[in-house]
Order: sequence, then structure tokens, then C-alpha cells
Amino acid sequence: MYKRNNKVVKCKDGFSMSVQASERNYSHPRDDVGPYSEVEVGRPSHYDIHLNPYAENPSEPTKTVYGWVPEEVLQLCIDSHGGMISGELPALAKTKIAMVRNE
Repeated sequence: MYKRNNKVVKCKDGFSMSVQASERNYSHPRDDVGPYSEVEVGRPSHYDIHLNPYAENPSEPTKTVYGWVPEEVLQLCIDSHGGMISGELPALAKTKIAMVRNE
């Protein structure tokens, strides 16, 4: 049985991305329990300077996966886009941005 995917994160400025963590994602720990210190980001709506170093294929920023993104970098990304207005995040180890909002 697989853990269900989190809803897409949407930020105040319109930026969006998928943020996942599980035994089948590029996350740490790589399990279905967490809390997680690193997560997998996918399908960002556009290029993000904070995520770019983690891109599997940096030449296609909206079509690649971003593995093992530290939660602090995720926080910087979300903050730089005005904050999270909807979506879901995995349970994070240190950062207090783990929130769920209905769309």
C-alpha cells in the first residue's frame, strides 16, 4: 500500500510545485513515516533559484524532478513566492511550514 500524494503547493505569487516524501521519493528519510529533513519537488510552474541546485535536469526546470531538497531550502522557496496559500507538505523535521490547506 502506497502513501497518497500530497496536494500541489500553491504560493501567493502563483508559483506552484509538488512536494512529496516517501519510500519511493528522493527524500530523507526514505520511508512513509517521516518527519523529513529532505523532500522531492516536482512540476514547479517555473524556474526557482533556490531549487535549481537540486534539479535532475537543470536545462528543463519545469519538467524535471528535484531530489533531496533540504527543508530549509523548501522554506526559502516558499517564502520567496509570498508564502503558501494552499496544498500540502509532508511532515517536516525542523521547519514549521508543514501545513494543509484545502483548495
